[in-house]
Amino acid sequence: MAMMRKDSEGLRRIDGEGVYLRAPELRDYHDWAELREASRAYLAPWEPTWASDELSRGSFKYKLRRYVEDARDDRAYALFVFRDEDDELLGGVTLSNIRRGVAQMASLGYWAGERHAGKGYTTAAVRAVVMYAFDDLDLHRVEAACQPNNFASRRVLEKAGFTHEGVARAYLKINGDWRDHLLFGITNNAG
Repeated sequence: MAMMRKDSEGLRRIDGEGVYLRAPELRDYHDWAELREASRAYLAPWEPTWASDELSRGSFKYKLRRYVEDARDDRAYALFVFRDEDDELLGGVTLSNIRRGVAQMASLGYWAGERHAGKGYTTAAVRAVVMYAFDDLDLHRVEAACQPNNFASRRVLEKAGFTHEGVARAYLKINGDWRDHLLFGITNNAG
């Protein structure tokens, strides 16, 4: 079960099985840039084309400002995933495109550094952030999408309790091309 810890400034940490998630901070820049660079070829088939300055300190600072604004305005929550035993950065998870009103839902995205893939960390992080979405953000539904040939991502969603709901043609522009995606969803049956 995920547990969120707060202090006077709001969300500090979400605990999961062997991992914890927290908002990115400037002190994370070096570890983030190193992990992303080491995983560039691994991540490229699944992500939008990287900007030429993607891994620069300036780009990271800009991202941090956006993350703070998005969380403050309840639009999105970007979180880094760390291994509990040694605080090593493993990847990231984002709840974005939060819709309130009658929808009460968000979109989920995630990534893992190549050296941490296939070890269960991303599944644990996704489970924890879904519980946070339901229990703390009072959302009713979380949606996710992955390319049909991204078997690892499909497995993460299935193991985290998501249901395959369909296919969206030319859904997202990934690595320069419009790609079909499988659509998944999970609902808060308690709400």
